[in-house]
Amino acid sequence: MSQILQMLKLQQQLNDATNGENWEEGVTQNGKKIDWRRCIYLESAELVESYPWKHWKNIDASADYENIKIELVDIWHFVMSEALRLYRVNNLGTIEELSQNIMAMEAYANLETPQENQLDNYEQIALVEEMIKVLFCSDDIDQLTNSFLNLASKLGLNLSTLYALYIGKNILNKFRQDNGYKDGSYIKVWNGKEDNVVMQGLLANRANITPDELYEALTNLYPSN
Repeated sequence: MSQILQMLKLQQQLNDATNGENWEEGVTQNGKKIDWRRCIYLESAELVESYPWKHWKNIDASADYENIKIELVDIWHFVMSEALRLYRVNNLGTIEELSQNIMAMEAYANLETPQENQLDNYEQIALVEEMIKVLFCSDDIDQLTNSFLNLASKLGLNLSTLYALYIGKNILNKFRQDNGYKDGSYIKVWNGKEDNVVMQGLLANRANITPDELYEALTNLYPSN
């Protein structure tokens, strides 16, 4: 099974568990409207905030590349979710066919080959804004997906890194849901570190950690224990 297909299947499972079956119709099991495109542009804004773009503040600061990677993975969750939704409601094909279509995209080839990020901060922000423009100006999910893959590859991610971080964030999202994320009781800062940072540290320190092992490690580190 390709890594793209694995991620799509995990995203489908996460959405089913979090939002209830038939979330593709645009409403959760609790009656809340789902808008994946709004999720994408808000996460894109958070991605831009990872750069020292403000001319009146922190002019010598460096971009937060650890957070940039996390924001890219968050956007990827929502791009996949929108693709899964459209393929279901518009009868565009199976999840396997969606995977094949993504792997046939022009930008996917760049994602398979590691690239060094040689763009300055403003050029990188411009790429994010290009994707936002596609989001607002086109309903074509293939165009949006290709734009995201182009962005991810040019910001230094490759397929293996995207996959590893996605698996990590997928498990973290499941852990959050299991520990009170919806009712607001979940603790997001663990001993001075945001849970995203804790998750990345576990991935970095334990090569080939499995999803079950990662979940167990998060459980052991969670402040309530």
